[in-house]
Amino acid sequence: MNIEKIKLSPNATIKKALEIIDNGAVKIAIVVDKNYKLLGTITDGDIRRAILKGKSLDENIEDVYNKNPLTVSIDENKENIINLCTSRKIYQVPVVDKEGKVVKVILLDELLKPKEYPNKVILMVGGLGTRLRPLTETTPKPMLNVGGKPILQTIIERFRDYGFKNIILCVNYKADIIKEYFGNGSKFGVNIDYVIEHKRMGTAGALSLLKEKPKEPFFVMNGDILTSINFEHMLEYHLEHNSSATMAVREYDFQVPFGVVKMENNEIKAIEEKPVYKFFVSAGIYMLNPECIDYIPKNEFYDMPTLFEDLINNNKKTFSFPIREYWLDIGRIEEYEKAQIEYQKVFK
Repeated sequence: MNIEKIKLSPNATIKKALEIIDNGAVKIAIVVDKNYKLLGTITDGDIRRAILKGKSLDENIEDVYNKNPLTVSIDENKENIINLCTSRKIYQVPVVDKEGKVVKVILLDELLKPKEYPNKVILMVGGLGTRLRPLTETTPKPMLNVGGKPILQTIIERFRDYGFKNIILCVNYKADIIKEYFGNGSKFGVNIDYVIEHKRMGTAGALSLLKEKPKEPFFVMNGDILTSINFEHMLEYHLEHNSSATMAVREYDFQVPFGVVKMENNEIKAIEEKPVYKFFVSAGIYMLNPECIDYIPKNEFYDMPTLFEDLINNNKKTFSFPIREYWLDIGRIEEYEKAQIEYQKVFK
């Protein structure tokens, strides 16, 4: 948004304000001082109300513009802005920095437009699902129904809704079932390609089998995870940190079921009853730069933790992306049953 085209001084005439509003695509003008500090906004509705009160077009806008407009800070996230605008029935909102200077004007229509990203999404869906037997004896784990549809369908639709439509499925166990259901992805509004694993490849090994190296940072995700994570935020976080590889992590609590004895030279110094220890563990969702593939051996078993270790040993930047949203790894029968209970509440 070119602020120059929609700015007004507080001494401008109503006629000038009307010209800016009529000629611009945003249907709003911003009133700023000489340092671009926001003083207010003026819309077509403000001018019409002024005219009804007897104001002429040659009069000053001082008594016409809104001196207490809704604004958002420069670091406000997209979802909050949408909720704020829709609740207040406002379609344009100025963005200001810490000093109150206008940075840009956001249009609600633009925020609501579905955005498309070129970044690829690679889903690891070749596992045997041993811990979910007998459910997986005839059905690959990602195709188990949760909420009336396969787990993998929910994952693909979540990425699609955030604008990531270029999907690669790394398949092995009962691959034909997955390929027959999803095809080229057109039924689901995405583009799907397949990588065939002829042996166990680990959580990263199949990346060495890609037909061509991605040109942009790409997602890698296990195909048995249900999450409401905002994938746009993870991409933005990865880029902002100039990271080579970003790992989504979640907090894991572990309570020792006994009193923990703290000692020095066999002398008891303290006893902590059933302490809780907190760790961050991998959530099975990653964002990698294309050059990360160069570290993966061709057509060999290779896990994602090993890739991160190799990147760290080569002084590459690796960052964690903490998940605060819903997350569930469906690896066992208990988690599968839990997913059935929670799905409607989280994803509907």
